[in-house]
Amino acid sequence: MEKFVIQGGVPLSGEIVAAGNKNAALPILAACLLTEEDLVLRNVPMIRDTEAQIALLENLGVAVERLGDNGVRLCAAGVTTTAVDEGLAARIRASFLLAGPLLARFGEVTMPPPGGDTIGRRRLDPHLDAFRDLGADVRADRSIELRAPDGLKACSIFMDEPSVMGTENALLAAALAPGETTIGNAACEPHVQDLARLLTKMGARIDGIGSNVMVVHGRDRLGGAEHRISPDHIEIGSFMALAAATGGELRIRDVEPVDLLMIRRQFARLGLQSSIEDRDLTVPPGQRLAIQDDVGDAIAKIDDGPWPAFPADLTSIALA
Repeated sequence: MEKFVIQGGVPLSGEIVAAGNKNAALPILAACLLTEEDLVLRNVPMIRDTEAQIALLENLGVAVERLGDNGVRLCAAGVTTTAVDEGLAARIRASFLLAGPLLARFGEVTMPPPGGDTIGRRRLDPHLDAFRDLGADVRADRSIELRAPDGLKACSIFMDEPSVMGTENALLAAALAPGETTIGNAACEPHVQDLARLLTKMGARIDGIGSNVMVVHGRDRLGGAEHRISPDHIEIGSFMALAAATGGELRIRDVEPVDLLMIRRQFARLGLQSSIEDRDLTVPPGQRLAIQDDVGDAIAKIDDGPWPAFPADLTSIALA
């Protein structure tokens, strides 16, 4: 049986570069389906989920070349099918991110049920509502068949919940729907923003990146691009907490400072101080972690919530 053996009692100190954000890499990998030209990605975290997404793309006919620096070159000029493999799709929930780009470029797609962890109900309705708004015919049984033989049409979309993957699928589809599509009540997490930045490099224009209302100026054709996946803000927050809890000194290189505003503010209320120097984050050694009361000696309150609130994935670390 594999196991980790941890010998504690010493400060965790040093210098690291955070891995690429997995939740940005998954939709950005899917974006290769929007064009016949090459998409070159750097800082792709080579983990089980991204490998599963790449396998799905290869099964569709995408040519994949592995590059150095956790890089990959993808070319979807030779896509041979729009029916996503059920066995491969069962490995990850993010398989459903292939729906938007396949529908937008080829006018049809057959999607099996997505897989992934079972952590409560995770609705597909926001995705399907967005596709309907864009003019697609949706038929949902065990598999989901999407058809738009005359192409998708720019429109106004209002998400019934700020679904991250739903917003990403709407962005992917709208980028190849000529005209102006407005996405309201959109998710705005750093990984959604990173996908939007990639789509602008491919030729779409997107206003409102980082807000909950985005306007996508779609094109009838998108081109290739080169893009570096943004660093994982959750991994950065995790290493910040590890260093502070053990009294260590840490430097994390090449971060996105704006992605860390709420994380750093809430950690500071727990006594964890940090600073930004250019694009490096530092955690000084020997910190005394103590909760700071709210004004009037009120008990401090730290809530998680949809971005830009404190991320739920860091709540357990903050409480520990």
